[in-house]
Amino acid sequence: MSAPSAAGTDTQAETVANTSGITTESLQKTITEKLEAKHVDIEDMSGGCGQMFQAMIVSPLFEKKNSLARHRLVNSALKAEIAAIHAWTPKCFTPEEWERKQSQ
Repeated sequence: MSAPSAAGTDTQAETVANTSGITTESLQKTITEKLEAKHVDIEDMSGGCGQMFQAMIVSPLFEKKNSLARHRLVNSALKAEIAAIHAWTPKCFTPEEWERKQSQ
């Protein structure tokens, strides 16, 4: 006898998967507002269920901060959102770093 799952049908599974309420648009808005971001690119890596996101964030608030400090700043700004999703991968750049990366 197998253990019961949280979702008994495919429809229920889809409903459970879509309950995080987190979207690329909501993440982009929050990041832009809280981190004064000049560029934000969010990708839903979960196939649309809103559980795994990758982000490219360009903000002047990252100036003179190492990678760990930048990630902590982002994670602090998105504390509630990160708690509601399964995986979060931010890539953080200053405006100068972003310009150099784009010209390569």
